[in-house]
Amino acid sequence: MRLAPTWLPPLQVTTRIVTPEIWLTMPVDQNALATWANAVTVSRILVSPLLFIVVPDDNAGSWLAAWLWFGLCVSDVLDGYLARRHGTTKSGAFLDPLADKVLVLGAMFTLVSRDMFGVWPVVIIAVREVVVSIYRVVVGARGVSVPASRIAKVKTLSQQVSVGFALAPFSAVDMRYTWLTTLWLAVGLTIISGLQYAVRALRPAFSLRRAAK
Repeated sequence: MRLAPTWLPPLQVTTRIVTPEIWLTMPVDQNALATWANAVTVSRILVSPLLFIVVPDDNAGSWLAAWLWFGLCVSDVLDGYLARRHGTTKSGAFLDPLADKVLVLGAMFTLVSRDMFGVWPVVIIAVREVVVSIYRVVVGARGVSVPASRIAKVKTLSQQVSVGFALAPFSAVDMRYTWLTTLWLAVGLTIISGLQYAVRALRPAFSLRRAAK
């Protein structure tokens, strides 16, 4: 019988069982698409139309709509937690703000159609969101990721609060000024965060102009 050379290292075969705990905490690649955070984000987009359908048209609010709105907002927190736990991705940096826009703008325009929100505050918010989304797509095509700023996150929270107050039944009369106040607060933060993105977008052009001088 022919023996293997003694200089060869012994063959070691190790197996690693991927348990649910390991699977749920495995880090993801920055370019990955199929992640837990993205799954929650896409689910939020798909469930959003159900919310728009259940919003009543009698200005009386609905606990079903309010709780559904609360659950969708919690999912926003959940996908952020999952992204931090597993690692952020370029797709998540694009999908999460997109899901927020679909949810918030869809709910706001639904409330406009129910004569609960004024059209102009919502139009201002919508224009800013569309412009920033186009900016994200343009710079994203160049391989640049644009995460949401702190002001943008506070802006999103104020939008969520204003919609939540408007959907809850108890807010039909006595809380009307509360949701209108938070709505205009959201408009102000929307404008400020939009200007922040504008400065970020124009900064390279100003730098080149100064260098040319």
